[in-house]
Amino acid sequence: MLDLKRHEHKMPRQSLSTLILLLAAALPSAAQSNVTRTTLKNGLHVIIITNPLAPAVSVYENYRVGGDETPAGFPGMAHAQEHMMFRGCSGMSADQTAAIFAQLGGDNNADTQQNITQYYETVPAHDLDIALHADADCMRGAIDSAAEWAQERDAIEQEVARDLSDPTYKLITRMNGDMFAGTPYAHDPLGTKPSFDATTAEMLKSFHEKWYTPNNATLVIAGDVDPAATIATIEKLYGDIPRRPLPPRPQVQLQPVKADSFTVPTDDPYIISILAFRMPGTDSPDYAAATILADVLASQRGAIYALVADGKALGAGFQMAETYRKASMGMAYVVLPSNENPSAMDATIRKLLADDVAQGLSPDLVAAAKRSEISSAEFNRNSIPGLAQLWSEAVASEGRTSPEQDVDAIKKVTVEDVNRVAKQYLVEQNAIVGTLQPQPSGAPVAGKGFGGGEKVTSAPTKPVPLPPWAEIELSKLALPKWNLHPSDTVLPNGIRLIVQTDRTTPTITVMGHIRHQGSLETPPGQDGVGSVLSDLFSYGTTTLDRIAFQKALDDIGANESAGSDFSLQVLTQYFDRGLSLLADNELHPALPVPAFKIVQQQTSQAVADVLKSPHYLAHRAELNGLLPPKDPSLRQATPQTVDSLTLNDVQNYYAKTFRPDLTTIVVIGDITPDEARAAIEKDFDGWKATGPKPQVDLEPVPPNHPTAKDVPDPTRIQDSVSLSEELPMNRFDPDYYALELGNHVLGGGFYATRLYRDLREKTGYVYFVSNALDAEKTRTVFSVTYGANPGNVSKANALISRDLREMQTTDATPAELQQAKALLLRQIPLAEASESSVAAGFLRRAAMGLPLDEPEVAAKLYFSMTADQVRAAFAKLIRPDDFVQVVLGPAPQ
Repeated sequence: MLDLKRHEHKMPRQSLSTLILLLAAALPSAAQSNVTRTTLKNGLHVIIITNPLAPAVSVYENYRVGGDETPAGFPGMAHAQEHMMFRGCSGMSADQTAAIFAQLGGDNNADTQQNITQYYETVPAHDLDIALHADADCMRGAIDSAAEWAQERDAIEQEVARDLSDPTYKLITRMNGDMFAGTPYAHDPLGTKPSFDATTAEMLKSFHEKWYTPNNATLVIAGDVDPAATIATIEKLYGDIPRRPLPPRPQVQLQPVKADSFTVPTDDPYIISILAFRMPGTDSPDYAAATILADVLASQRGAIYALVADGKALGAGFQMAETYRKASMGMAYVVLPSNENPSAMDATIRKLLADDVAQGLSPDLVAAAKRSEISSAEFNRNSIPGLAQLWSEAVASEGRTSPEQDVDAIKKVTVEDVNRVAKQYLVEQNAIVGTLQPQPSGAPVAGKGFGGGEKVTSAPTKPVPLPPWAEIELSKLALPKWNLHPSDTVLPNGIRLIVQTDRTTPTITVMGHIRHQGSLETPPGQDGVGSVLSDLFSYGTTTLDRIAFQKALDDIGANESAGSDFSLQVLTQYFDRGLSLLADNELHPALPVPAFKIVQQQTSQAVADVLKSPHYLAHRAELNGLLPPKDPSLRQATPQTVDSLTLNDVQNYYAKTFRPDLTTIVVIGDITPDEARAAIEKDFDGWKATGPKPQVDLEPVPPNHPTAKDVPDPTRIQDSVSLSEELPMNRFDPDYYALELGNHVLGGGFYATRLYRDLREKTGYVYFVSNALDAEKTRTVFSVTYGANPGNVSKANALISRDLREMQTTDATPAELQQAKALLLRQIPLAEASESSVAAGFLRRAAMGLPLDEPEVAAKLYFSMTADQVRAAFAKLIRPDDFVQVVLGPAPQ
């Protein structure tokens, strides 16, 4: 599925289909017994959902104000106010806000949508009171000072530049403007540079006073909480905030859609053509039927996806991409090689949709879509943050009483409903066609290099005094309790099986990984064979063809994928059947000759386009700078190597790389270790390894030399900058944990950490900056990435260089070290807040050769670590003058 959503502040929303699934996340049997509701006298609506999955809690503070409510001429006012809430609230400065949430684990964020603004965080359960206190202070008032806005304006305008550098954002924004002309939906809540230039701090403060009131808010809390005690805390913190009259909301008067067609240049390697229709909004009684219609049209058994399976497109599907109360937008999309004519495929998509409307949708596919939605209701209860999100979307954004209403509506949808909605809304005369057309990029050219020309002096970092209500708890560091107790066994055929029982829902999740290294295991001249093999798994098994296999999954409402990484989500009652299908796909893929020829051609076409794309050229420039010549990781598929492949090559590669003695399987959910082992042994016992284990670990490489490359990208107005270097260490180096702790002094805590504070809060040079320590078994890369306008690149580089050198020469302050430790220690229980994150963590540690309880080991090391150890590790291993710098976009000034 394509990501066809517009961006929002700091974290994009999930794709609409994901939200639809999330909105189904509480079945009647479980929806009410664990839900507590109350409304305070001031109008604050409170919903608490108890979920004991992990000792964590997610808080969503939802204000019913967004892009719809912004003043004329100021489309980004709600977005700007969202930014300013991080610049200080009543009783809290910007530095205090950042320090508090960094020490709570750093998992906080916000977004502005059309009719809602959300502030959310996931924290350890015992820290809930602190998070609520901070949120309540921000409801009381925002500082909204002229000085703070002057600094934040630069950052938000950098965000505008980032989104205007994203062709997909520009296409969806144009489609919204056409589809919903004359309504608030036509303008994006992001805002514009001219409107932000005209916005004043007084306007922002007035906006906050009008809309940030308890009678316009819904507070949703999910996790391991005591509802009665939590309500008492909320009464204490929020109860005396006065309610205020709300301004009138804008009316949405939909106008007839005018057919339109347009093209947007893109730096993606492929053509993406989108045919969009106005669909029912969430207020409509037809919304549930429209959801099922979209699922049916997107089915892998449907006519649109058959374009991919038959080799006529690289990708195709249907999805609801923009959803509002009064209307939504459904999109049929197709992905094509850059040298094809999208007009012909547009006509094909129109005919396929017209045929579905004329002939009626398949009753079997309608039943499968309903079954999938209802099953997903259970799957999504396996996440504490997901649970808080779904309730927020359902109640605060869509106006439901609970997500259960969506499930009930889905259950009532009939085939006749779906056909009626299809006839009413898939009207060709009202369709809008948008095409993303690849734009050629120039070859990488030598860049200016890392560092700035100006002298940058280092200001001392002062400790941030916290408010008394936060200081008491956050001044104490404590080792987190490790709450997981997995079973860990090796089966006779070499499979490592890890099982974690969790009775939260009647579901079971399976995740598996086969250790492999394509750059070492691919025979000479066969580059691309792994990609071809990966795409062939969707063509079924030796006993079930593509359609029959997908129907078998649909019949039990399961989600399955096969390959070197494989997975299964299934209701407990269907686990045996689901696991049998997964094993059949993994161990007996059909690899049919016709499908091989189709996938070979698709892969060749895709590779030809990728090799010319700016993003590939930037990534290649980075690898060329980091690695020595002829390193295996520099191997690259070409159209020639793909075209020369035979089916026998693919079969041999499968036989060589798919081995049980290199495989780890994690099973988590409503199952015991004994039950899981019996099932895995039954379905995977016939899988045997032959011959010696292949080499799957790359050799270490020497430190790189500094290089700089600028990769032109005519579609961007903002530069994407990557600074990276190979470190002479690996994941097992004794200095790893000291570097990781120092890495969290540099970043990970928004304004509370050095890079964000220096590059965004103080200067506004960048909208985002991130730093990472990617340590593997044999190699380690340290990197800093950011987005900045071309004129700010050298300035940002100078500050990064200064901060890194300061890490090497001066001990982190006690406050910084305490904060970095708190951030890392509190992230440990937060990683248990969803079954998928638990399973993924087990897989990562198993593949790396780390103990499964490595987070507990790490916690003890972080707890006792000194500032001197951090400084020494940075001085020993980080080389500020040796970065490989790659700039994607306009040449830095």
